[in-house]
Amino acid sequence: MTPPDETSPDSAPDGPMRRYRALIAEGRIVPDEGQRAAVGKLQLLHQRLVGYEPRSPRKAARGLLGFGRKAAKPDAPVGGLYLFGEVGRGKSMLMDVFFETATVSPRRRVHFHAFMQEVHAGMRDARSRGESDPLAPVVARIAEAATLLCFDEVTVTDITDAMILGRLFEGLFARGVVVVATSNRPPDDLYKDGLNRGLFLPFIAMLKDRLDLCALQGPTDHRQRGPRDSRRWLSPLGPRTDAAMDEIWRDIKDGAPETPLVLHAHGRTLRLPRHAAGAVRASFDDLCARALGPADFLALAGAARLLALERVPKLGPGRANEAKRLATLVDALYEARATLIVSAEAEPGTLYAEGAQAFEFARTASRLTEMRSQAWPPG
Repeated sequence: MTPPDETSPDSAPDGPMRRYRALIAEGRIVPDEGQRAAVGKLQLLHQRLVGYEPRSPRKAARGLLGFGRKAAKPDAPVGGLYLFGEVGRGKSMLMDVFFETATVSPRRRVHFHAFMQEVHAGMRDARSRGESDPLAPVVARIAEAATLLCFDEVTVTDITDAMILGRLFEGLFARGVVVVATSNRPPDDLYKDGLNRGLFLPFIAMLKDRLDLCALQGPTDHRQRGPRDSRRWLSPLGPRTDAAMDEIWRDIKDGAPETPLVLHAHGRTLRLPRHAAGAVRASFDDLCARALGPADFLALAGAARLLALERVPKLGPGRANEAKRLATLVDALYEARATLIVSAEAEPGTLYAEGAQAFEFARTASRLTEMRSQAWPPG
């Protein structure tokens, strides 16, 4: 087979470039030079992956030797792409276009939060079986299930995640797994100011060595475009907003009785009393002022088609934990394409403008703006 011409992404008959142009022609997205440059890189990767097969598990098994030692490389190394840039520039959309047109099988697209929850669950299970290295069987299972892994919204704020990512990705790369990732941060800014960050730096070096880096630059937050639905975001807080939320909730229920929704995650039980017609009504304090985490919010997003979240306050620098939980909740609902109705003290962009999680929360504000539009959820 003649290899594809990697110097000319426009020459390919199929792939992300063709799909991207079709979306423009259909009027579903607007032309953007920054996006087009990124699509060119994704097209080249698409062409490189035609007919791609990872190395055999037997050879790869020698790669997971402990982070910092030289891992075996795949027979035909194709590391992947790391796409980063400001919020709302189209990173997730471009990755979806790439994923949908990829010929590699098996492949998987997953939000990074959800992926790391699965890794930790797999390690707990391996420990319960007495495995001496609980990460090794997790790596093997992931690599067997996906030759191409597409991660959305890579962010590292948890020290437990930070300490295992090096060996985790070393093992995946050793097995020939191709990674495409999006992030608001360049690799050098991951886990910025984190505890024991020096131990995390080899992971950053590996990402920069194995993945092609692409900065998606552009002046426009595309999530801010489009008409808004006035019933999706109710502000400011007060009796009128409470009454409006009550009216919207009555319309959602349409006469259906309220019954508790009981969710189970990592041995915890979350009981939400107001559940009807596939929708849940809960307060900010119910979900974000409690010690809940990604697993709880993923369970909620999987069980409810709509969340009516009320009484969201402005969050100052001293409420970083609550801001992080709200961000994680929004990520879970966004990935599930769930409808979100909010009553809040302020507009999304000013809910948490200053504090330890302010940079990460900019993505949340952008997503909240998109989720209040008439076009959400996307078809």
